[in-house]
Amino acid sequence: MATLAVVGDELVVQLSWWERLEAFHGDVRVRRSAVRAVRVVDTAWPELRGIRAPGTGIPGVVAVGTRRGEFGKDFAVVHGKGPAVVVELEGEQWGRLVVTSADAAALAAGVDPTPSG
Repeated sequence: MATLAVVGDELVVQLSWWERLEAFHGDVRVRRSAVRAVRVVDTAWPELRGIRAPGTGIPGVVAVGTRRGEFGKDFAVVHGKGPAVVVELEGEQWGRLVVTSADAAALAAGVDPTPSG
């Protein structure tokens, strides 16, 4: 299952080997200073924007990979209908990261939008 980790001045979406296959992508790295908001939602599906390209998708089951639309690009790692963390970004290739997690609140708490130092 994907996780969010702060590594130095970066926020990293760490993917399992299976998720890498689903996403057609490796881990996603963004600057911590690009994080504008972090929130927990009951389900990720209403947060998904655009169309999946590339990635894996079965509505209501799995949406993993890049999402594209007029807004630009988002990156999603969504499995099932449980809670998720939504990270809003600015100035990165991704506008939003959406990651499901059984403990989304704890995952979100570990994402500090302002780097220390």
